[in-house]
Amino acid sequence: MEFQPVVEQVGRAVDAAGVAIIVVGTLLATVMAALRLFRRQTDVYRGCRRRIGQSILLGLEFLVAGDIIRTVAVAPTYESVGVLAVIVGIRTFLSFSLELEITGRWPWHNPVAQVKD
Repeated sequence: MEFQPVVEQVGRAVDAAGVAIIVVGTLLATVMAALRLFRRQTDVYRGCRRRIGQSILLGLEFLVAGDIIRTVAVAPTYESVGVLAVIVGIRTFLSFSLELEITGRWPWHNPVAQVKD
């Protein structure tokens, strides 16, 4: 068994896992939001938005990993590494933006300390 086809399949499997995480996470968030609406709970929108954002963030991490596996391990040319750098840069920007939207702070900032009563 040759190395390159195996690595290509592993990269595709990691990509598929990333897409599945996004789809399943979005579906679960939607179902949970519908249940909360049915129970007339408050703040349904923010909870649904946070859960969808979290599933997108996790899925993006898998997609970046799949790109790295396929590009660097299979065919490390200057062109493919350059394309990978652009893709990773865009996805990293999206991850930072989503993190800011979900938590209200940048990923490198410490969470606000909660005061105990």
